[in-house]
Amino acid sequence: MNAVDIIIKKRDHGELNSEEITYFIKGLTSGSIPDYQVAAWLMAVLLNGMTDRETTNLTLAMANSGEILDLSHVVPIEVDKHSTGGVGDKTTLVVEPLVAACGLPVGKMSGRGLGFSGGTLDKMESIPGFRTALSQDEFIHLLKTKGLVLAGQSGDLAPADGKLYSLRDVTGTVQSIPLIASSVMSKKIAGGAQAIVLDVKVGFGAFMKNLDEARQLSKLMVAIGKLSGRKVIALLSDMNQPLGNAVGNALEVKEAINTLKGQGPLDFQEHCLTVGSHMLVIGEKARNLKEGRAMVVNALTEGRGLSKLRELVENQGGDPTFIDQPGKFKLAPVIVEVVSPKSGYLKEINAQEIGEASVEMGAGRVKKEDKIDHSVGMIVHHKVGDKVGKGDVLFTLHAKNEPSMLRAKERVLAACKFSTKPVEPLPLFYEVVR
Repeated sequence: MNAVDIIIKKRDHGELNSEEITYFIKGLTSGSIPDYQVAAWLMAVLLNGMTDRETTNLTLAMANSGEILDLSHVVPIEVDKHSTGGVGDKTTLVVEPLVAACGLPVGKMSGRGLGFSGGTLDKMESIPGFRTALSQDEFIHLLKTKGLVLAGQSGDLAPADGKLYSLRDVTGTVQSIPLIASSVMSKKIAGGAQAIVLDVKVGFGAFMKNLDEARQLSKLMVAIGKLSGRKVIALLSDMNQPLGNAVGNALEVKEAINTLKGQGPLDFQEHCLTVGSHMLVIGEKARNLKEGRAMVVNALTEGRGLSKLRELVENQGGDPTFIDQPGKFKLAPVIVEVVSPKSGYLKEINAQEIGEASVEMGAGRVKKEDKIDHSVGMIVHHKVGDKVGKGDVLFTLHAKNEPSMLRAKERVLAACKFSTKPVEPLPLFYEVVR
């Protein structure tokens, strides 16, 4: 067996067997197969696709390229939620405390933002002292004793994924659905997840721009879950406009706190309640979605979710007084309102443009090594379908300086389209793939 034969087989539309895929991933991880051969194989996969069985074997080979966290002795069932990324998506900060408050332990390994898509770890690090770099022992201890932990992914988990992703990024092969699916699922399996709720974003501010692509990706990830002995469901949710009102790290944490107080934006609250209900069902805490929803609504209205978020912050070295007094978060030096240039109904607020404007002001990274300013971002005051008058406030920009604010102002206004006739609001969810 050698790398060239495997590349040729995939180039010629052949189906690779488990041994061939394992051999290739081991060679990639050890460095015995050079980058140029891996790049050729990636392009063959992009052009010719993979079967569900091939993609599952690739996922398992990537998961097994490093440590696999076994949490079966820690919790009865390890449930994880994964979002494919979006603008204003601070769902983890609300859903996981709510679900943990319902008695379902949640140990989540999250990522950082890159490009216009925000990262959960960056949001939480806007709280002074909050530690995301935990050892495996710390992670397991907090999950076992507190029922809630949120950390960065260890480099020992699915190292093949990191190598493949960096090559995909520079070889024009990021868009391959089998490669996206195996990347997501290998990390979840390596992280010990036995049941997974996938929040697959669709639209301008998502990786999957249309429903057909999102459905194809979701079905593949659910199939991988089934073939690898995991329970997986995928919720296809809208990301044509930002989720909630806040975009930017500290602003999003404050919105999450308000939501756990029952004072958050209604679209975001509803999104969190739906995701939380599905987590309780797949985690065998609720018999059905109706019961699951009643449980998360209870945890919200009784303030138990907020208490869990405070406990999470304290357990991981953060200053819990920022949860009690969100006014302590540092504000950006330049705060400016952007008003509507005309009257009408909002028919589009392009989420990607909003996300990129926030990044340009300093809320995110263009390159992995870039520093972010946690205070930077914006508040989106209206949603698609809203009637607005000329001069009404559309956005409040929180910028690090005047030039970046002026550039962002142009972009956010260009992101909005208006109609003289009433416009239907966008749906929160499109469908569920089981």
